[in-house]
Amino acid sequence: MLSPEQIAGFAADGYLAPLSALDAGALADCRRSVEGFIEARGGAAAGVARGALRTKAHLRCPALLDLVRRPAILDAIEGLLGPDLLCRSVSIFLKEPGDPAHVAWHQDAAYWGLEPPDVVTAWVALTDSTVENGALRVLPGSHRAPLLPHGPSGDPANLLSNGQQITVAIDPGRSRTLPLRAGEMSLHHVGTAHSSEPNRSATRRIGVAIRYVAAHVRKQGPRRDSAILVRGTDRHGNFDPEPDLAG
Repeated sequence: MLSPEQIAGFAADGYLAPLSALDAGALADCRRSVEGFIEARGGAAAGVARGALRTKAHLRCPALLDLVRRPAILDAIEGLLGPDLLCRSVSIFLKEPGDPAHVAWHQDAAYWGLEPPDVVTAWVALTDSTVENGALRVLPGSHRAPLLPHGPSGDPANLLSNGQQITVAIDPGRSRTLPLRAGEMSLHHVGTAHSSEPNRSATRRIGVAIRYVAAHVRKQGPRRDSAILVRGTDRHGNFDPEPDLAG
């Protein structure tokens, strides 16, 4: 469970890192299964990082469905969002060596349409995540200010599904890079501005982004969303229940 100091730090800065997520055995099993899942869908050469692994990958990969329910992850998320938790989506962010793929600066709250913003992403490193291979970067405190303007980036190497980015300059001196060892995770608020650079190392980098919402959160607009209950009770019914595996 998170300490009071960690919870206060998250409230102030909009992120926490590093935190333990997987022990060595669970990490090895998860990475092996996820890499098999990637290769079964054609690998990075087939654009899998920008397609089949983008959203709700946990409904197609049993190892990811197990990952979203790991007690070490849920204990930390409960400390921030309370005891009733849903998993809304999971994305695999794969960066091969020398690939120009990157994630532009953005805030998830700008386009997810979730209210209130009791939403946290757990970014789990299945390989070491370093400055050289494109570790996650965040803008501390950005979740406490009004949302920054966003627009299309026009960059095909941008891994975001809608190709969006923040359209004002980000001061690099204010940003923080969050290096992680394999098996560690970072947590960031839905309003925290974040990005990552391309992989300039000689080995692939794999991270899994798990999006958790408190059960009282609502999706704005006429289109309903779906989610899986992963802890506690859903007394609100704001999301349609998902099957454990879609096949």
